[in-house]
Amino acid sequence: MKAVRLHEFHRMPVIDEVPEPEISGPLDVIVKIGGAGVCRTDLHIMEGQWDAAMGTPLPYILGHENAGWVHEVGSAVTNVAVGDTVILHPTPTCGLCHACRAGDDMHCVNSSFPGLSADGGMAEYLLTSARACVKLEPQTKPEDVAALADAGITAYHAVRKAIPLLYPGTTCVVIGAGGLGHIGVQCLAALTATRIIVVDRNPDALKLAEQLGARHTVVADGRHVAAVKDLTGGNGAEVVLDFVAEQGAEMDGWNMTAPAGSYFVIGYGGTLEIPTLDIISTERNIIGNIVGTYNELAELMALAQAGKVTLHTRTYPLDAAVEALSDLDAGRVRGRAILVP
Repeated sequence: MKAVRLHEFHRMPVIDEVPEPEISGPLDVIVKIGGAGVCRTDLHIMEGQWDAAMGTPLPYILGHENAGWVHEVGSAVTNVAVGDTVILHPTPTCGLCHACRAGDDMHCVNSSFPGLSADGGMAEYLLTSARACVKLEPQTKPEDVAALADAGITAYHAVRKAIPLLYPGTTCVVIGAGGLGHIGVQCLAALTATRIIVVDRNPDALKLAEQLGARHTVVADGRHVAAVKDLTGGNGAEVVLDFVAEQGAEMDGWNMTAPAGSYFVIGYGGTLEIPTLDIISTERNIIGNIVGTYNELAELMALAQAGKVTLHTRTYPLDAAVEALSDLDAGRVRGRAILVP
């Protein structure tokens, strides 16, 4: 089969011919990939930023946002059958550790992470687990939903945690209306009554945010922190969801957060430098976010299949993976890039 494989850090991946995966365990599932999301994390992987944490097994297949059709199942699989349309939770889990038992399976101590710690889904077929498969309505097109497997669930997870803080009369600022942020705006609009302010440097991204539920949009032009303060009576927002968190956005997000408010870090790459006195005197919270649980992915898919969350995508054939990664890196992709084998 064809696969997009990374051979060296600081180099583009290449299209290789590799053997198709095979069933080896009772809960194994092989999925024929119908859509694989291209994520900014893939760019960070290519630069070696995840190697220390994940032990990236070069050469290996990229791709951690995957959806498709069940192609083959192990002997103990009962929740899906051959031919089912599925989206895959990005971390196949054990179901037995404390985190899994507590419903916090994204922190499973025995999980793998296809696309980071094992072969991913930028290929014709992917080996995963029955525990990762969320069954979808048969008419769902995998290429339309694939990026919800990571970008979507990550945005939804942050919004889900923030819901108790976003009662009517509050304000939530979304920094970055790109691949994750445009999903976050829709989740906020669907699940809360908060006033949504979106900050982005790209006018097209702001136009999209307005269409998706933003009450106000602010151009990130160096005056955006003051603009948000003006829109919030000088206080800042009760919640800030930072989908950028690098190149200065992280400090902007902190400075937009109201006293006793919460700053959710979802993007990454930057560094927060905050005096501890500034934290305790204002009682602001800093909350980290990564991926989400299996149940949260199932909830998000219920929203998606009800038409309340939609992905804005640009598709590329698998052979054009390098072009898709280059377009993402250069900021030429609005929404999400999707590889379609």
